Amino acid sequence: MAGVYTNVLSGLNGAMESGTASAFNLTGKVAVVTGGNGGIGLAMATGLAKAGADVAIWARNPEKNLKAVEALSAFGTNVRAYKVDVAVKSEQEAALSATVKDFGGIDIFIANAGTTLRKRPEQYTTEEFESVMHTNLTAVFEGCNLVYPEMKRRGGGKIIMIGSMASNFGFGISAVYAASKGAIVQYAKSLASAWGKDNIQVNAVLPGWIVTEITTQTRSIPGVMEMVLSRTPAGRWGKPEDFEGVAAFLCSSASDFLTGAAIPVDGGFSSALFIVDLPE
Repeated sequence: MAGVYTNVLSGLNGAMESGTASAFNLTGKVAVVTGGNGGIGLAMATGLAKAGADVAIWARNPEKNLKAVEALSAFGTNVRAYKVDVAVKSEQEAALSATVKDFGGIDIFIANAGTTLRKRPEQYTTEEFESVMHTNLTAVFEGCNLVYPEMKRRGGGKIIMIGSMASNFGFGISAVYAASKGAIVQYAKSLASAWGKDNIQVNAVLPGWIVTEITTQTRSIPGVMEMVLSRTPAGRWGKPEDFEGVAAFLCSSASDFLTGAAIPVDGGFSSALFIVDLPE
């Protein structure tokens, strides 16, 4: 009898493992990643390609696009890049048409492309304010509206927006960036509410202190590196590779009941007031 129970349990465990693996399988899915030729965007695209998704990169730099396509193609899926400045709506529209023609549709949209301008709030011009807000918020609005009909036509989809710790905390040296990223969280929640009936899940990811090109200026400020380490439970700065798994999860059927969330990927920085050990 013990042998029978062992065989039954073994079969159940195998089925569960197979089901779990299947839930994360993105084979047959088509993903668009804006700004997917470097940093967090490329890492997310890598996570999707590893899970079996075909990937379309929408980004501005042709040379970086080519390198990203070469790297992602190593995972055996269909990968293409399109020269796109997301701040120009007509370029997003053209990329949408080309992507649908080349891949047959769109199931996943990661609105990763963004910009920042670090200076004191009173030093911003109206033009600078509008430029940051346009890239970080208006372009996301336009991109989501463009892919929505395609997702609805295919029976559902997944959207990831990129917020920031500055979505929740004040950021005196980049106030307009913080304002745009705060708005992203609310926009993700609102789309989740509006498009849930269409089986479209929308979530925001909030990167912490990550070693990327966009944080180069901040990392050069004396004391910043040490400050981040002093209150990060993980004990290190983040890497773009830390976003591969969260992207694959949020774009797979494993997350079908998760929508409207803002998920910190920050090594615990936003959860810790400070780190201190009591004396033994």
